Amino acid sequence: MKRIILLLCVILQSLQTFSQENNSVEMATGLRSSGKIYVVVVVISVIFIGLAAYLFTIDKRLKKIERENER
Repeated sequence: MKRIILLLCVILQSLQTFSQENNSVEMATGLRSSGKIYVVVVVISVIFIGLAAYLFTIDKRLKKIERENER
C-alpha cells in the first residue's frame, strides 16, 4: 500500500513539473511593469482583513449569546 501511494506521489510530482512551462502571463507582466500589481495586492489584502475582522466580531457576538444562554 505504501509503495502505491509513493508511486502515485512521484507520478503527480512529475506531472506538475512538466506542466510548468516558461510562458509568462501577459496580464501579470503588464501589471508588474506598470506597477499596478501593488494595487491588486493591497485590494486583496484589504478584503481579507475585512473578512477576518467580520468573522472575529461574529465570533465575539456568538460567545456572548452562548454565555447568556448558559445562565
